[in-house]
Amino acid sequence: MSEQRESVHGLWSSRWVFILAATGSAVGLGNIWKFPYIAGENGGGAFVLIYLLCIAVIGVPIMMAEILMGRRGRSTPINTLRHLCGEAKAHPAWQIIGWSGMLAGFLILSFYSVIAGWALSYILDSISGTFYDATAEQVGKNFSDLLASPGTLIFWHTAFMIMTMVVVARGVKNGLEKAVRILMPALLILLLVMVGYAMSMGEFMRGVEFLFKPDFGRITANGVLIAMGHAFFTLSLGMGAIMIYGAYLPNNVSIAKTSIIIALADTFVALLAGLAIFPIVFSNGLEPGAGPGLIFQTLPIAFGQMPGGIVFGTLFFILLTFAAWTSSISIIEPVITWLVENKNMSRTRACTIAGGLTWLAGLGTVLSFNVTADVKLFDKTFFDLVDYLASNIMLPLGGLLMSIFVVWVLPKVITAEELNIGQGAGFKLWFFLLKFVAPIAVIIIFLNVIGII
Repeated sequence: MSEQRESVHGLWSSRWVFILAATGSAVGLGNIWKFPYIAGENGGGAFVLIYLLCIAVIGVPIMMAEILMGRRGRSTPINTLRHLCGEAKAHPAWQIIGWSGMLAGFLILSFYSVIAGWALSYILDSISGTFYDATAEQVGKNFSDLLASPGTLIFWHTAFMIMTMVVVARGVKNGLEKAVRILMPALLILLLVMVGYAMSMGEFMRGVEFLFKPDFGRITANGVLIAMGHAFFTLSLGMGAIMIYGAYLPNNVSIAKTSIIIALADTFVALLAGLAIFPIVFSNGLEPGAGPGLIFQTLPIAFGQMPGGIVFGTLFFILLTFAAWTSSISIIEPVITWLVENKNMSRTRACTIAGGLTWLAGLGTVLSFNVTADVKLFDKTFFDLVDYLASNIMLPLGGLLMSIFVVWVLPKVITAEELNIGQGAGFKLWFFLLKFVAPIAVIIIFLNVIGII
């Protein structure tokens, strides 16, 4: 049954490079602010336990499915689905999984780049001492002025897109692999430095308690839904990024083991971020439940008041930029590989075209914060609409379709061959979770994010 193919784009040099790359894809802006915040507000350690359970029964099984599809097809998600449909003698309409994922990634990067541009802007602000001894009003005005200026937002959006495309244009070995070898260790070092600094604050143990002390009385049905949703979204599932990274994975690497390591590493980074942020928040009497505003409006006040705040504030926003950068290079990779494979383009030309179109789409998000802020469709700005469509509809449906395709359409012999764990208890557990538990959970997540439940 084996139809082993080779990737025309090259392979990762080792399992650990793949783990770095996939973890980099999973670790993004959401890990730095969202996970610590939702954990603290939904039972702390109790929420973390539920979240880890959700990772185990939803995230890891779907990630394994996405990686095995990518490695089997050794191609861009769309072409991979075409190959797999041929191998399984399935209807070619299943290629919609690849098209949907690629489009979702394109839409997500178009606004993700704009938000990442804010972090770039704040690096400069922090270095220049803008936040030094600044009041809440001054920091708030700085953020408002940033959003109100289309020219400034476009400048930083452009800078971030160029950073992303320079890496992707260099290919797997010279671009993606070299970038993650530098950026992921650097991100971890920066996080550990920030945690070390937070330990010197008077409220470090309060931050630890906020994140880890179980309070099962605060767990609600909505909290469980939040844990399920974050377990799915945090691993970059459903957009083809993990699938294309799987296409570069050597045959002798265990998909099961690497998926588990990636999930644990992603969670570890999110918890480290909480340990870095919340002692600073508590030490300065700030509000931990500020969400996105915690990064761009609340923390700068703290950095402006604390000893060494300019240095550590700068390091923090560099950390944010690195997290966004490692995610963005994976998000756009499926589009680049499709152009290379289907339009016979060089990677440089493909990056120029894909990057240019993504940049152009990002202008809609830029204008959503100023010029067209009052222009709404379905009561949503352009940014809100694109975010809702890609994140809340396309990604969950993509994950659901992948689960169905792998367990109901692909012959078992193919999945067993790629996973290479035999068809014993481990394989049967994964198959059961992917066949029944994960799809039901993703349907619940989908119905929750669109407001039905």
